[in-house]
Amino acid sequence: MDIQSGENGRRQFYFRTGGRPSLGMALFLRLVKQVLNNEAVDERRVYVGGLSMGGMGTYEVLRRKRGLFAAAFAICGGDHTANVRKYANVPLWIFHGEMDDVVPSTHSHAIVAELKRLGANPKHTFYPNANHNSWDAAFAEPELLPWLFSQTKK
Repeated sequence: MDIQSGENGRRQFYFRTGGRPSLGMALFLRLVKQVLNNEAVDERRVYVGGLSMGGMGTYEVLRRKRGLFAAAFAICGGDHTANVRKYANVPLWIFHGEMDDVVPSTHSHAIVAELKRLGANPKHTFYPNANHNSWDAAFAEPELLPWLFSQTKK
């Protein structure tokens, strides 16, 4: 992903469809591999989630590690819609504030639309009055953790 200043100083996001991972993503992938190899992990119940740039990273790790995660959540994130097919089979709950002035909610709307076009049925919650800190509302959702932990890979 590249971020540039656009018109009126607003951020413009350009999501990638391939290429090498950033240093941060490469380190995260190494950490995931180490935990899976060295810990008592139920590999049918590995989850990922993140907010803002971490929401973007959630989509990236889903496409880079297909088949690893039982479910995921992304809060105020985004991705290139060409990547969505790579994780369309993963149960996903997408959250975004409609008033977000950092990462426009149109990014999450586009992912939801593409998932639906591909036959997936993602959970999605858009908060009409929330700005970028929509994670406050998302983490207050009483069903988030029960939903997440109820997902298992077949």
